Amino acid sequence: MSRIRLLPEIVASQVAAGEVVERPASVVKELIENSIDAGARKIEIMTHRGGISLVRVIDDGSGMDRDDALLSLERHATSKIRSAADLQTIGTLGFRGEALPSIASVSRFRLTTREPTAIAGTEIIVNGGKIDVVRDGGEAPGTQVEVRSLFYNLPARRKFLRSENTESRNVEHQIHLQAIGHPRIAFTLLRDDRLVFQLPETTTLSDRIRDLYGSELLERLIQVNGNASAKVQISGLIGQAGLSRQTRAQQLIFVNGRAIESGLITAAIREGYHTALMKGQYPVTFLFLDLDPGTVDVNVHPTKREVRFRDLTGVREAIVHCLRQTLERTRTEWQEKFRAPPASPPAVTKIPASATVEPQLAAAVSPESVRAGYRPVEFAPRPVPDNRRESVAGVDDPGRAAQTARSKHATPQQFQIIGVLNKLYILMENANGLVLVDQHAAHERILFEDLQRRMEEQGVPAQKLLLPQTFDLPPRDSDWIERNMSILQKMGIGIESFGPNSFKIDSLPSFLNVSDPTQFMRKVIDDLKSVTNNSSAMRLGEEMIAKTVCRHAVKANDPLRYLEVEKLIQDLLECDLPYCCPHGRPTMIQISLVELEKKFGRKV
Repeated sequence: MSRIRLLPEIVASQVAAGEVVERPASVVKELIENSIDAGARKIEIMTHRGGISLVRVIDDGSGMDRDDALLSLERHATSKIRSAADLQTIGTLGFRGEALPSIASVSRFRLTTREPTAIAGTEIIVNGGKIDVVRDGGEAPGTQVEVRSLFYNLPARRKFLRSENTESRNVEHQIHLQAIGHPRIAFTLLRDDRLVFQLPETTTLSDRIRDLYGSELLERLIQVNGNASAKVQISGLIGQAGLSRQTRAQQLIFVNGRAIESGLITAAIREGYHTALMKGQYPVTFLFLDLDPGTVDVNVHPTKREVRFRDLTGVREAIVHCLRQTLERTRTEWQEKFRAPPASPPAVTKIPASATVEPQLAAAVSPESVRAGYRPVEFAPRPVPDNRRESVAGVDDPGRAAQTARSKHATPQQFQIIGVLNKLYILMENANGLVLVDQHAAHERILFEDLQRRMEEQGVPAQKLLLPQTFDLPPRDSDWIERNMSILQKMGIGIESFGPNSFKIDSLPSFLNVSDPTQFMRKVIDDLKSVTNNSSAMRLGEEMIAKTVCRHAVKANDPLRYLEVEKLIQDLLECDLPYCCPHGRPTMIQISLVELEKKFGRKV
């Protein structure tokens, strides 16, 4: 007796729906993508009970005639591709022809559509995948889709839905993604007949982000420089160095207008920021990649959340280069702003003699006394302790040569050093207001970049092992080592082949303390696989260098003379990444005059 049977059409549709429709947010995503592909300029979304009871999406797109409307409810019926060759150059958000029939098979479904030139439209009602009604409709041009009682005929699937609030947040997040990816389209969301937001059509991404997240976040974002690669155009906004989150919730990535999730791009973004982020933190990004549709495969995941790139290395290198270039450009702009001359102290109104103020207090607040007190304070005359000038990783005073070289090209000082708070925070004034600098973090950054630069120019000092070590690796890791043997040797690792999938190590960098070379090499492979070819050869030892300079940098409670503080600030401004220490902590904080005025109640 035959045990293999064909599933009924309704059961097959419900199985397929399980891949496409996971929750109400999936329904919203698929319907919005259809609206965008139809050329809609205005999309309205309404939900009840988190989308479980009702999801309604209305657009003003091209609409459909009756024949197309009926065909759209058939599986694998689509207007977006014609042949297998079209799968190589997909330029639309949807293309499989699965969304509408899958949704209709697990809900009470209503579709009304009308072309702009048609006198009457078409209304179709479907219950659990069975068409009940087909008739003329009088709706406005465009398409309206109602999805009620989602998973009413699949109770096993319905019970896995989360609370109404959770489902509502997922729906809202999905609409945020589509709204950011397509700022030229107006979006409106109503939740339980209450207006959540109404986003007008905008011309720029900045306006859309301001509407969604507020101007405070927008002010801390910087425009991406898109001159990254001839094959990959990169645009969008990324957070300044130091702006980060504990999750990837605001790390949004779009490829050809499609919101995606990609471990490759996430690793490239991390690489681009490098030491500008603390460990465990994620940058805020609204990153758009535009490339030839033939070089990216979107037909990978049923929900189209994942893509594959033909040139993985090229895409990764382009992202890293673009982010570094953007942060470098921002550093130059920030330096110019930081060096802007501070505003002169405001005049203090003279207190009338008739005022009932004691003579000593009146003299203290007079304009003359204020101006006389407006100068740098006296710093401790004691020099920096000798143990802070010890050699760092075998290099005598690593900051001295760089400081001497930079001083020749240093620009005139424009900032006003006010004093040192708690023997740790340097207080300064510039054109924007008050600046606080962490002297320990600042010195860490200076020593880190100087030592790294020296080791790149002079080579990594290596130390021979007393007994060479041999070890075996899996085929993939062995292939990676063979292809990157020269890079490892440049990093001070003396490694060579010792048979099939076997290698021998006879030397390691002198600044590394390695007890198990085999385990060390496995960690090196994992760490360096995500590093681009253009990255520094010293990436391997950066963590050890950071720990070393941390021990030798000036600490809290270390008294500094005025000239030493001034030199510290000047050297920090000349660093490649002056915003943060090698561990990702900020080196300085700007408190604007506007913030100070708000604190003192001068502005609301």
